[in-house]
Amino acid sequence: NILPIDSEHSAIWQSLHFDKERQFKRLIITASGGPFRNYNKKDLETVSVLDALNHPTWKMGKKITIDSATMMNKGLEVIEAHHLYNAPYEKIDVVVHKESIIHSLVEYEDNAIICQMSYPTMEVPISLALSYPKRLPTQLKPIDFSKVFSLNFEPLDVDKFTCFKIAVECGKAGGIYPAIMNGANEEAVKEFLNGKIKFTDISLNIERALNEYNSSTALTYENLLLADAYSRKAVQSYIK
Repeated sequence: NILPIDSEHSAIWQSLHFDKERQFKRLIITASGGPFRNYNKKDLETVSVLDALNHPTWKMGKKITIDSATMMNKGLEVIEAHHLYNAPYEKIDVVVHKESIIHSLVEYEDNAIICQMSYPTMEVPISLALSYPKRLPTQLKPIDFSKVFSLNFEPLDVDKFTCFKIAVECGKAGGIYPAIMNGANEEAVKEFLNGKIKFTDISLNIERALNEYNSSTALTYENLLLADAYSRKAVQSYIK
């Protein structure tokens, strides 16, 4: 029995009343928007590694922080939600929520929406997964509704964050494509962190690896390994 630990998937799990088989109308995954939420597409061509690592909400490792900046992480979360909750891709939406207080939402057939809220921390989802069905006390500061604050939402710009679009398309295509996408992304992110490529080259390298892969699409473990190895070597050859 898989108990989700990622904050977005834990929020969905909680909003489904801990029932991964419960019927719903729509899953809505929230995204902080990362450090480049207000950048235009042209601005992204000149951002630095330090810019990309300066996440406004979460303190994370370098790789996932870059995935957050490219929005690849949200594409991966859409794929994960598809599998975790048996959700058709057309029933999964992503919305930008810069405050990162609402961690995801579930819409039901009557259009009622249930969400899980807390200040951004991994303590709650990890603690809940470890203690379920109980809830343990945490050190998290409670939300003070006596103080005025706003919760903002905006659509995700898929034309600007092309990694998100690529990830979702690979998820829909299925087979070995998510493995190619994942391997290419890991290599491209590594070389961006090493100063070898530009930020916008991350998605270009992933697209090129996907477009040039010619092999069987049969979903076997061996083919997944081959696809992963191919994608990593391909990105390295492009960069050289």
